[in-house]
Amino acid sequence: MDVGELLNYQPDRGAKRLRDDDDDDDDDPRSKKVGRELARRLERDDGEDPSGDRKKILEKLMDDDEDADDQEGEPVDESSVKKMILTFEKRSYKNQELRIKFPDTPGRFMETELDLNDIIQEMHVIATMPDLYHLLVELNAVHSLLGLLSHENTDIAIAVVDLLQELTDIDTLHESEEGAEVLIDSLLEGQVVALLVQNMERLDEQVKEEADGVYNTLAIIENMAEFRPGLCTEAAQQGLMQWLLKRIKAKIPFDANKLYCSEILAILLQNNDSTRELLGELDGIDVLLQQLSVFKRHNPATAEEQEMMENLFDALCSCLMLAANRDRFLRGEGLQLMNLMLREKKMSRTSALKVLDHGMIGPEGSDNCHKFVDILGLRTIFPLFMKTPKKMRKAGTVDKEHEEHVCSIIASCLRNLKAQQRTRLLSKFTENDCEKVDRLMELHFKYLEAVQLADKRIEGEKHLQQRVHQILNLRGGSVKVVRHIMREYAENIGDGKSEEFKESEQKRIMDLLENF
Repeated sequence: MDVGELLNYQPDRGAKRLRDDDDDDDDDPRSKKVGRELARRLERDDGEDPSGDRKKILEKLMDDDEDADDQEGEPVDESSVKKMILTFEKRSYKNQELRIKFPDTPGRFMETELDLNDIIQEMHVIATMPDLYHLLVELNAVHSLLGLLSHENTDIAIAVVDLLQELTDIDTLHESEEGAEVLIDSLLEGQVVALLVQNMERLDEQVKEEADGVYNTLAIIENMAEFRPGLCTEAAQQGLMQWLLKRIKAKIPFDANKLYCSEILAILLQNNDSTRELLGELDGIDVLLQQLSVFKRHNPATAEEQEMMENLFDALCSCLMLAANRDRFLRGEGLQLMNLMLREKKMSRTSALKVLDHGMIGPEGSDNCHKFVDILGLRTIFPLFMKTPKKMRKAGTVDKEHEEHVCSIIASCLRNLKAQQRTRLLSKFTENDCEKVDRLMELHFKYLEAVQLADKRIEGEKHLQQRVHQILNLRGGSVKVVRHIMREYAENIGDGKSEEFKESEQKRIMDLLENF
């Protein structure tokens, strides 16, 4: 039997959550071909006869299914988790010891590597009991797992990433806040993001298993960022921001990992001036503009690529909230690119409007406003002011959003422009018998009417509320009693209904009570 074929065998250990773009197949995604690297090294090692090792490993692999069946019957409790962690530590130490002793003889440490992979796969069961996460920290398993992210065999590192992804699944974390806090604290203390980035840098995404490893790594970061948004600054500074920008601008075909990178980048930049400043210092504004320039004359080919485009636009808008990045945007000819997008009438036009709005608003946008006039941007923006293009409506943009951005851009120009540029702007309102003034007044009365209707609705609601309080006072009733009854009603919703309906209805009722 060929060594590669032998080592590729792995027993079935259950299904893992698949990437969205993976096709369903009969292969277990967790069977990560731990022996790929070892097999290649064995085949190159002509001076060693590994036949004895082959026999041992074949016998071990044939027994794995039976061992797995025996373990399935064991209850998962604190005692069994401790035993599992102890076994993991022993196997990790044994593998490390043999690798140091026999670095050039894979046959000597091959079996321990397979044993180590097996116990890592078995530890996935811990993800079903987040209240026991504290054991991973107390028994130092988190530290050991982080150490394996730099293991010489990338398959072991990928197996650890897979495990961490399940342990940090956001739904699982919310099942036990206390256990989740302990785990996240320990991971951050161990510089988990820096180690994950170092591991991603050595992975070859041309290999499917390693591409999956990158995807799961990004999932770990997303899970932790969602559970604890404050870690975004630390994560970005540990090399993540630099890696994301490098991956986004890599000249390789669009794939799920590039989409995920754009999502993580947008998350890091949200409401965080530190990460915005870091991106600017890393020339990230230029990277974003270069990637978005592709959509200047071409629409995204797929819905996923369109989502990536929107993520990059969102990231750019977020960056422009920082004054220093507006200067970088100006120097990088971002205004020219956005202006061309408006003229080309492609799908990117809606987002280009939003970017211009963010780049020109406030006193920090003064230089951009003057430049916008210099590049003949007024010729582009005023036709959009006069009428919302039909293509924008088809793309799902509501008139209100379009009108908001266009009016905001013109208002920023009126506030910031001086001298000749201001004169050019004002002259636009006198063209064609002041048609733009007519349009401006049309919009004024349109939104004034909407505000008046909203005010009437609010007044009506206040009147009803006052009437209820009046009757309660006359009858000796109390608002507290009504609130108590409604809370009790909310708690008992759900008989014969779906769980989703129950949760949404409970939230609706509690929101109403807050305003009662």
